[in-house]
Amino acid sequence: MKRWGVLAILCAAQFIMVLDTTVMNVSVSQVVADLDTTLTQLQLAITLYTLVMGSFIMLGGRLGDTFGRRRVFGIGLLVYGLGSLITAFSPNIGVLLFGWSFVEGAGAVLVIPAIISLIAANYDGKDRAVAYSALGGIAAAGAAAGPLIGGWVTEALTWRVVFFSETVVCIVILLGIRLIADDAKPQRTAIDWGGTALSALGLGLIVLGLVQAGSWGFIKPTGALVIAGKSITPFGFSVVPFMIAAGILILYGFVGWENRVIARGRTPLMHPSLLRKLQLRNGLVMLLAQQSIIGGMFFVIPVYLQYVLLKNSFETGLSLAPMSIAMLIAAFSSPRFATTQSPRRLVTIGLFGVLIGAALLVTTIEPTMKSIVFAIGLAVFGAGFGLVASQLGNVIMSSIGERERGEAGGMQGTAQNIGTSVGIALLGALLVSALSSGFNSAVQADPTVSSQTKTQVAKATADGVEILAKDQLQAIGTQYQIPADEMNTLINNYLDAQMSAIKSAILLAIFLACIGLIIARRLPRIPAAQL
Repeated sequence: MKRWGVLAILCAAQFIMVLDTTVMNVSVSQVVADLDTTLTQLQLAITLYTLVMGSFIMLGGRLGDTFGRRRVFGIGLLVYGLGSLITAFSPNIGVLLFGWSFVEGAGAVLVIPAIISLIAANYDGKDRAVAYSALGGIAAAGAAAGPLIGGWVTEALTWRVVFFSETVVCIVILLGIRLIADDAKPQRTAIDWGGTALSALGLGLIVLGLVQAGSWGFIKPTGALVIAGKSITPFGFSVVPFMIAAGILILYGFVGWENRVIARGRTPLMHPSLLRKLQLRNGLVMLLAQQSIIGGMFFVIPVYLQYVLLKNSFETGLSLAPMSIAMLIAAFSSPRFATTQSPRRLVTIGLFGVLIGAALLVTTIEPTMKSIVFAIGLAVFGAGFGLVASQLGNVIMSSIGERERGEAGGMQGTAQNIGTSVGIALLGALLVSALSSGFNSAVQADPTVSSQTKTQVAKATADGVEILAKDQLQAIGTQYQIPADEMNTLINNYLDAQMSAIKSAILLAIFLACIGLIIARRLPRIPAAQL
């Protein structure tokens, strides 16, 4: 009982780590209204939360190696619980950013790699494969249960209750922490702060560049010129590609820095040589692709449900129930398959499910939901993702030895959270840019819209537009005293562009799943229990 009690404790910690983002996604409209903010600012908060984790989680793994993984796990839970409490009582978006994106993010940095390493320390052989499959299943459960829990609590009480409850769960977990064995002796070595700063800066620039691509674009107008009586709008490069390029160069410098640290006989944040292990590298890349898909889809689908179909948080969670149930069933069934089937086969089957499900969802993006097809699409997508999510932890951690577990756990957490950040940033940026360009193009081509209104729309969409519901658009029309007939035309053009943009974002997720199928061909061909 004690042996599997350890798994229950670690799975409970994993559950609340994953729960946050999905709860926030399904409660977006209520949080935006409660904090008097915008969806774009909330998207930034969601992205920063996963970015903080992804950027510093290797440091969390190294701190676990240095001071003891169980000790760091406990400290991380204390920090995370404090951040959840701050978030629960946040009066505005600034406090929410601090409490959720930074304090909770810092706590998760310590907890997540410790969970992964402590699983390896407490289980081996077939038990370890089962434990990692269960951990992946719990991650999927957190992603699946988030919409249901968040939707019901938001409507019945308030979204703040979820975050307050997380503080209580952290305290309960801390009461049972002594059950967890941590046999690895702490390695008292100096922390590689230079490597930490370089990795965080490089990853941060790339992700933030992708986040801003929707409003800033890769190219942007520099102002209209009149030449020979004709109006010409020249374009120049925005700062976005330079941010991404700078991030890539800094990460290249990070690898060089780590090699110099090793050459001087010191302990680096990450041994670049670990990435030469094919199984580890392929597992990390697959995890990055997987999280990009689910992170982006969990942002885009609630936007459709709440801003196009005008569903409240509970109705949104209920609409996502087929995905949640299918994800749970697939994730918790996978340990049985792991004893006889290879990760390559299971991940490939799962990705085909993701592809088919996403393709079905694209056909349902209309002003009125095709409920049966939508539910089937979500169920197939959820089952596919649940199957994929349960496999990769064991693939990654079975590729390394005892002394490398903390480092590999940090790398796994980095891939998981940076993948989520990239998915939200990519699909969110495409959603905003496609909405802006589609809306502006439709208005400019519409002969029933006046020249004055066309000029106003062109200016308003130059730096991107906010994602708004129909009633919010009508309020804007009243504010600017736009004639009723013309405003109805603008609303129809906006809603058409909005649905087209959502479809484009889902098509990008399908493209990422196709890339995942290529990567999956390089995963191990033997059953997970034999790795």
